[in-house]
Amino acid sequence: MEAGTEAGERAPRRRRVDALRNTDALLDAAKTVFATSGVNAPAKEITDLAGVGVGTLYRHFPQRSDLVKAVLEHEIDACADAGPVLRAKHEPVVALEKWLLRYTEMLATKEGLASALHKGDPTFDALAGYFLQRLEPALGSLLEAATETGSIRNDVSARDLLYAVALLCLPAPGEGHEYNVRMIAVFVDGLRRVTGPG
Repeated sequence: MEAGTEAGERAPRRRRVDALRNTDALLDAAKTVFATSGVNAPAKEITDLAGVGVGTLYRHFPQRSDLVKAVLEHEIDACADAGPVLRAKHEPVVALEKWLLRYTEMLATKEGLASALHKGDPTFDALAGYFLQRLEPALGSLLEAATETGSIRNDVSARDLLYAVALLCLPAPGEGHEYNVRMIAVFVDGLRRVTGPG
């Protein structure tokens, strides 16, 4: 009886693990495919890359807008979660710089999905709030630590940085993503507090 109960408990847990693995694979594949083929890429292109069937995709994400939203939330979460990891590994100013570059990479993903986001689908209505809810505290913690070292100016907020970097990441005519990364590096240098005679 105990063995049967244990097996019964194991099966749902295994299904949950498989479902999570499939979801992560689909999100990673969709991010890659959207970046290369656009948000209207065939579902099979996504599922082939993820190694799952088309039915699995539609079971998790019935509408294309559900998948686009999930990809963006996944990227936002990964960017927010990178904050404490970077802070544990690096000096505060370096951790802040690395996070801002990580954020720049996330914005590149968002830019690839911009056409879908601007179609007025109500699925995306809560994304702006989610963006700030997850990223503002993550950046705020890094900014506070870096400011306390005296190396970073103290007259900018986390929200200022989120918006400023996002504006610097808008596509420039005739320029690729590398140009945006270079502009972010210039911007980050401008955050440093100038010491010495002025």
